[in-house]
Amino acid sequence: MMDERPMPKLSNYRWVILTIVALLDLTSNYIQFQISALAIQIMPMLHISTAQFQSLVMAPMLIAVFLSIPAGTLADKFGAKKIVSIGLIISVIGAFGRLIAHNFITMMLMLLLFGVYMALLNANTLKIFGMWFKQDTNIAMGIFFASASVGIILSRITSPRFPSVQSAYMFSSILLLVLAICWLFFMKDMPAAEKLSPEAVKQDHTESSMEFFKAAARSKKTWIVAISVGVGMGASEAFSSIMPPAFAARGLSSVQGNTIAAIATIGSLCGSLFGPAIIGKARKAKPLMILVTLLAGMLIAITWFIPLGLPLIISLVLGGLFGAMTGPLMQAMPITFPEIGPKYAGSAGGLIGTVSLLFSYCIPVIISLVAGRNYMLTFIIQGIVLMLTAIFIAILPDANDARRHK
Repeated sequence: MMDERPMPKLSNYRWVILTIVALLDLTSNYIQFQISALAIQIMPMLHISTAQFQSLVMAPMLIAVFLSIPAGTLADKFGAKKIVSIGLIISVIGAFGRLIAHNFITMMLMLLLFGVYMALLNANTLKIFGMWFKQDTNIAMGIFFASASVGIILSRITSPRFPSVQSAYMFSSILLLVLAICWLFFMKDMPAAEKLSPEAVKQDHTESSMEFFKAAARSKKTWIVAISVGVGMGASEAFSSIMPPAFAARGLSSVQGNTIAAIATIGSLCGSLFGPAIIGKARKAKPLMILVTLLAGMLIAITWFIPLGLPLIISLVLGGLFGAMTGPLMQAMPITFPEIGPKYAGSAGGLIGTVSLLFSYCIPVIISLVAGRNYMLTFIIQGIVLMLTAIFIAILPDANDARRHK
């Protein structure tokens, strides 16, 4: 039997760090989904087509494909606070810039600028939480994941209630500005007791960013995590986007379909929030992670056959609950790999971010090409794709062993 490590004492300041990071994530999703929530006003205002509208919604994610790896490697070298601070300045300009964007091109530019800070922050959450939360990194990651769902829900509820699109933009832009100031004044890269010596800092600065990235890229387990997260994200994105039209094909109105789809988010919120703690209490994480993944995939696969009404709502909430339980654990895992650790966590996070975003773009497209408008087949394929992530979970080390043992 392996000896358990004594758990290190954690700084209370970690909760300040988590609060700032989670609120920034919440605000990012709030602003991104304002475009969707205000679509009826925005599309005629900007004179854009449906395809252009979808491009605007995805713009903040698109920029992350190109920035995630540089963000992680630069943060490993210079620290996450400096790198994300630059991104926040750019993003605040983009957020306020929406107020003067009156056509597709200018709005796309502003949303790309806005997306910079979350691309940089997402790439470095593993590094930030790993430094501050140590053995509880997966719990912090779960709260971070849940904050995204809260942002989406709040955006859908509150954005249409503003008297104008401009006032909605102004509110969210000021909110981001306030949080950016909080980041600049209160964010710290690591607890004071763990500050690196001047010699160690100098050594990190002499290493090139490419050396940091190469260290992460040589880790086979990090690639497996990246592919697994990407496959899971792709299946989830495909499922979320197809729900409203699929429910409309079964006779529900647009309002009913969107309402049911929104309710399903509650399951994902609870799964992200409580899943890591529940799985963390198990002796072995792997069997439970595989079980909930298979259950989530099966519930997605049978969505078309479930009766409308309460049975469908229960199925969607449970599917979201089971499907979201493993994501934070997978994202937190690379920092426990001996070849990664805190030093290369930013580069690993950037690699995971880039690969997973590419998969989340490609998988929904591939599924739609295969299934077409056959919604029954679409749901079945989506469920199977999600269940494939159980294979990657089985290959990787047990998440609980990685935290508890050396």
